[in-house]
Amino acid sequence: MTEESYRRLLLSMPGAQEREHMGHPDFRVGGRIFATIFEREDRSWGMLKLTPEQQERACDDSPAVFEPIPGAWGTRGCTRVDLRAARVAALRPFVELAWRNTAPRALLKQHDHSERAVP
Repeated sequence: MTEESYRRLLLSMPGAQEREHMGHPDFRVGGRIFATIFEREDRSWGMLKLTPEQQERACDDSPAVFEPIPGAWGTRGCTRVDLRAARVAALRPFVELAWRNTAPRALLKQHDHSERAVP
């Protein structure tokens, strides 16, 4: 996956906006960060804000793609995404979880209602 395809996937989430934090792109919903893009070892990586349980599942499902961010942030669920190894189909459910973990309740209700209304 390229940085641009990751960006498009993140921005496809309802209410998602791209901003900048500490010199790198971040993606927010309701003003709160749910994902970022950062440079490490001369390439792009992603970060998703998962719960520790969701992080464990992601790392178990795709250890070549997901790993905890080192330190306290990682123990709280911040998960590094190796964009070179990631595929949209495998990443999309975890992007949605990160978005759901962060989105305001009203937006979640609206999103869930609109998904149920689709035939």
